[in-house]
Amino acid sequence: MTFAFTHENLTKIAEILKKYPDDRKASAVLPLLDLAQRQNDGWLKPSAIAEVANLLGMAEMRVYEVASFYTMFNLKPVGKYHVQVCGTIPCALRGAEEIMEVCKDHLNISLGQTTADGTFTLSEVECLGACVNAPMLQINDDFFEDLTPESTKKLLEDLKSGKVPKCGSQAGRQCSKAASC
Repeated sequence: MTFAFTHENLTKIAEILKKYPDDRKASAVLPLLDLAQRQNDGWLKPSAIAEVANLLGMAEMRVYEVASFYTMFNLKPVGKYHVQVCGTIPCALRGAEEIMEVCKDHLNISLGQTTADGTFTLSEVECLGACVNAPMLQINDDFFEDLTPESTKKLLEDLKSGKVPKCGSQAGRQCSKAASC
């Protein structure tokens, strides 16, 4: 189970490393981990962490420490759709717990699990940075904001049926202002 970056990603890595002084290339650990995760179906296997460490001249443990600290990095396989519910205070005050329950019930999985068909993985994450439009969740790279139990269920149904749901505010907001403004 070895990992090697594709030629395309090696080209991207060369461009990324140009942004850092030679003695500070370890600073590129986040973008390189992101590239490795994207290349490896959304998760970082140990050999990918080792390859990033090798390219940056870092100890594998240091790269692992970074990868295990940030919730954006996954150290085990995730489903096609990684449903990440924000659980911080602004979202919690606006109904994140209810959104999480809808996800659990509708997907028939618990927090940290993946559906039997490998389609959905459910996680709770810290602040996703759209507190004004709480509650929210992130699916892969897309944010879904101003959620209600009903809009969350519809979002999951759309994904199950192969539809591409509209990301952003589910209440029609433009940025942080109400649609009626």
